Amino acid sequence: MTNLMLNLAVGTLMISITVVIHTFGLMAVTHAMNWITGALRIDGHRSRVIAMNSVVIGIFAVLTAEVWLWAACYDLLRVVADFPTALYFSTTTFATVGFGDITADPDWRMLSALQGVNGFLLIGWSTAYLVAAGIRVGPFRSGEHF
Repeated sequence: MTNLMLNLAVGTLMISITVVIHTFGLMAVTHAMNWITGALRIDGHRSRVIAMNSVVIGIFAVLTAEVWLWAACYDLLRVVADFPTALYFSTTTFATVGFGDITADPDWRMLSALQGVNGFLLIGWSTAYLVAAGIRVGPFRSGEHF
């Protein structure tokens, strides 16, 4: 396999795994939000704040797991020097910040580009989920503010 093909194969596998993590992670966040809002039964505004906080923390946890998975992949493939560097590189790449102070081994540049696209899509999906949660149980319920 050429380097490009290997990058594409590993990238496709990582993207597939993170999509599965994201799917089940958001399902778990939904269940947690429903449980929290049902169990607390406090006044409307407080329960909404708690529900939205659980959604944000849940989404953050899911995204964190995905970033760490990419970092483990980079460390395993020796894309960067060590795991702390891999975690930093993965975080900036996933968030599409890409400071450029750490760069991937030239043989694995396409893999890091694929992670950037993966992060962009999963963060966008998370944003859509957060907006939907805000409309359903949070501060943006229909007719209350607009």
